[in-house]
Amino acid sequence: MRDPGLDQAIRVAGGVGALARKIGISQPSLSNWSRIPGERVVAVEGLTGIDRAVLRPDLFGAPHATAVEDVDAARAQEYALLSVLLGRVPDAALLGRLVTLRDDPSPLGIAHAALGEAAAATNADRVEREFFDLFIGIGRGELLPYGSFYLTGFLNERPLARLRDDLARLGIERVESEVEPEDHASVLCEIMAGLAGGRFESPAGADRELFEKHLTPWIGRFFADLEHAQAADLYRRVGTVGRVFIEIESEAFALVS
Repeated sequence: MRDPGLDQAIRVAGGVGALARKIGISQPSLSNWSRIPGERVVAVEGLTGIDRAVLRPDLFGAPHATAVEDVDAARAQEYALLSVLLGRVPDAALLGRLVTLRDDPSPLGIAHAALGEAAAATNADRVEREFFDLFIGIGRGELLPYGSFYLTGFLNERPLARLRDDLARLGIERVESEVEPEDHASVLCEIMAGLAGGRFESPAGADRELFEKHLTPWIGRFFADLEHAQAADLYRRVGTVGRVFIEIESEAFALVS
């Protein structure tokens, strides 16, 4: 029987196979786990946004970020969700999770509800085709979710080099299994999830600095483009969630300036 931490990680990742691929092991190997091995906890934490204390409470006890406030935990979860949706094709398990997204009368809650409704109205095969048309394509997809492209019109340009310099100063390194550059929207959202949730040891305000330098100049435009992309169906709603969330982040950071 799997323990709760492993079950939660599998749900967030979108299934056993998806989690196995992300951490670079075979699906049969992961299927044999009853709980996450100690040496794999940090990798799973980084991929799912779930605190290591939840994944393996017997090893890590109370959350290591001790006083990560509820608002920062919610921010981390939002970034982690966007990272997963932009980084891979949602499978049936992830679509099922989207259907259960909590909604409320706030703009972000309304966007969540619309995303859940879109997830309920589609299936894994249709979303796979949609993801291909949007982000892969024959030659290239309809959208290129890279900071360098949005800021210069080309890939792997100066914005990526500047981002890498700032990440190096924070001690954040690219994992070998990650094929996308650091300025991919999915990777940036994953990094922001780690900073907001306290998974990365960083100076106070590091999340704000990274956001204002490397997300603010372009990622809002990307999410708006995703909302209006010709190939978008489910991802039109992903675009809305991303746009609304980035607007909330921008307003919140402005209040503390």
